[in-house]
Amino acid sequence: MMVDIAMSYIRSNIDYFLDKHRTNPNDLEQKNPRIKQSTLFRIQSGATKDPRRSTLEPFAEWAGVSVSDLFEKDFRQLGSSTGFDNNVDLSQKIPLEGRPIPVISWVAAGSFDPIETVLKGVEVDEYLPPIKECGKNGYGLVVVGNSMKPDFKPGDRIYVNPDIQTFDLQTDDLVIIACCGENEATFKKLIIEGRDKYLQPLNPDWPEQIIKLTEDCRLVGKVVGLYRKI
Repeated sequence: MMVDIAMSYIRSNIDYFLDKHRTNPNDLEQKNPRIKQSTLFRIQSGATKDPRRSTLEPFAEWAGVSVSDLFEKDFRQLGSSTGFDNNVDLSQKIPLEGRPIPVISWVAAGSFDPIETVLKGVEVDEYLPPIKECGKNGYGLVVVGNSMKPDFKPGDRIYVNPDIQTFDLQTDDLVIIACCGENEATFKKLIIEGRDKYLQPLNPDWPEQIIKLTEDCRLVGKVVGLYRKI
């Protein structure tokens, strides 16, 4: 009886993983010669009543499970009872359009040179996936410090569009600002009240909650996206 139950699991699991990966024994053997079509056929047809575990090891490795799991678990039932809705279609590839976005330093971002000159002169060690919102001169920055938590954490990458004009900005926009006398640019939320502009951190516990922009400060760019490694 136990052997019959185990074989029922094995046959069901083989069918499940073949269906899951949209393949068949013949194609699978061509891609992975260690997995024999004849072995799977004998198991599925019932010709093999008690397969050796060693013969199932290549299939188990391909499926990402243990041989014991093939004997003892019903993966089709487990998959349907997890509550997952399979809402990601892995067969559809998302095209990446545009150029990779270079990640530069905060010092480079705060330079008063034209951004085209800055991008040509910096040494880039990292690129982000392209997004159209960055524009033709867009770049990335690595978030440092805690002033923009909890929305932005140290180590996050942000996308910056440096071609945004000041008159296009609105209150609550996230901006990069550089001021004379400062070595690096800063990242804050913008507040506009009449002709006056202020910067505010998103972290409610940050000491300086409101910073008035002076005439020696200038807009470096608008933050248009976030890239976070997980």
